[in-house]
Amino acid sequence: MGGLAALAREAGHRVTGCDAGVYPPMSDQLRSLGIELIEGFAADQLALSPDMFVVGNVVSRARLPDGTPKFPLMEAILDAGKPYTSGPQWLAEHVLLGRHVMAVAGTHGKTTTTSMLAWVLEQGGKAPGFLVGGVPLDFGVSARSGGGQAFVIEADEYDTAFFDKRSKFVHYRPRTAILNNLEFDHADIFDDLAAIERQFHHLVRTVPGTGRLVVNATEESLQRVLAQGCWSELARFGAGGEWQASGSHDVFDVLRNGEAVGRVEWELSGLHNQMNALAAIAAAEHVGVAPADAARALGTFRNVRRRMELRGTVERSGGAITVYDDFAHHPTAIRTTLDGLRKKLDAAGKRGERILAAFEPRSNTMKLGVMAAQLPWSLESADRSFCHTAGLDWDAAAALAPMGDRAQVAGAIEPLIAQIVAAARPGDHIVCMSNGGFGGVHDKLLAALRSAPAS
Repeated sequence: MGGLAALAREAGHRVTGCDAGVYPPMSDQLRSLGIELIEGFAADQLALSPDMFVVGNVVSRARLPDGTPKFPLMEAILDAGKPYTSGPQWLAEHVLLGRHVMAVAGTHGKTTTTSMLAWVLEQGGKAPGFLVGGVPLDFGVSARSGGGQAFVIEADEYDTAFFDKRSKFVHYRPRTAILNNLEFDHADIFDDLAAIERQFHHLVRTVPGTGRLVVNATEESLQRVLAQGCWSELARFGAGGEWQASGSHDVFDVLRNGEAVGRVEWELSGLHNQMNALAAIAAAEHVGVAPADAARALGTFRNVRRRMELRGTVERSGGAITVYDDFAHHPTAIRTTLDGLRKKLDAAGKRGERILAAFEPRSNTMKLGVMAAQLPWSLESADRSFCHTAGLDWDAAAALAPMGDRAQVAGAIEPLIAQIVAAARPGDHIVCMSNGGFGGVHDKLLAALRSAPAS
């Protein structure tokens, strides 16, 4: 929604917005664009009298325990008969119409892959528009209209709005669509994996016959989606696909049908990013960027804020303590992030350096506890793990019990920081993972480490 606001502002509209607890980097970006942020959903905002209320999917008709509306502004909009629409619908009608839409869908890696694809097109002279659910470091903004025909959009399977329960990506009608991966998530709106597969097939149905589907060949769930019907050109990547990689995760040749067509050399780590790169290269080719040029462009890709973003180091005798920020919140994403860092350290000859994982199960799915049993598996690459348990209705300590003394829990940020500081030692890498602000843990942790006596 923040990116959508930026696009509306760029188009010349006066834009205001309201939300609860907006945090950086999006809050900073919006203020820099002159977009007024209003805290909360008070009904008196109706007096602003906009031409259109664009409603995000956080808004509902829910009521608080005392019976008052959780979103009084929405009730006021309905009572007054004011015009409103959803974010995806507004995008479809005012931004995407007439563009070559390139949609990036998947349970994991959407933001990174969307940013990669936008950067490849930018370097290829395509001047793309884009909307990303984060802030790509190469652009410094999460959205722009762009001067070219292509528009790259992060395509989320979450529902559109309280009045439109279709997945958001159904509105985008792409000509090029990446299906990066697919597993169960969003347990608050989907009953099972089959329900999500059905929504992904709704997306497949909207791609024209002259379009291209770029699909992860290693995902059985995506093969089931395609089995329901496919009417477009199919480009598959990963083992068993036409597009593959040969080499390490940070230096690899891009192969198409066994022939080397490009070479990627970059600072990113992990198999997941290698797969993201293959998807971006295969998609970019569909709009005329040669694979060799795309691979070369990825060599300068600087990633996205909150994707293994270095937040600071604390010097110690014997080695610095390094603190990272990452958006991982699903167990698979947590495992992938930590495994990527472990492999990067091993490859650099730093096998003795430890990984400390600090995380909060904050997403709606994790709050429900349906994936709690997967947490020990997701944290296997970490030497120590620290879980922030505030707001959980399930027993995180019991879920992490198989890890023994390698895992600790804390109900508030301050004791969590104290646990990490007490455990940290020179050479450690501390990865803070959350899809929210995490109570500003990064800066607080760095300050606590700097003030702690060196042991």
